[in-house]
Amino acid sequence: MSVKPEHYDVIRKPIITEKATMASEANAVVFEVAMDANKPEIKEAVENLFGVKVKAVNTTITKGKVKRFKGILGRRKNVKKAYVTLEEGNTIDVTTGL
Repeated sequence: MSVKPEHYDVIRKPIITEKATMASEANAVVFEVAMDANKPEIKEAVENLFGVKVKAVNTTITKGKVKRFKGILGRRKNVKKAYVTLEEGNTIDVTTGL
């Protein structure tokens, strides 16, 4: 297994929220991923970048909200999140960089 440059395009950044912290107790990690990435691509990227075994990948698309920015209506971007469940004994420390 070798790290390909495309793997860095698939996984954008880890998401650290209250819900993501709750998921980490169930041996899962949450990442923001590319909108066109599919589950097998996400699984391969996580396994190669972090050297862990992935049990399952669940994805969700969060639609961007309409918000006001300095009085002007704007729109947040749509975000695709991947909830990656790891095999027992595998961990990823998202506080450190790649």
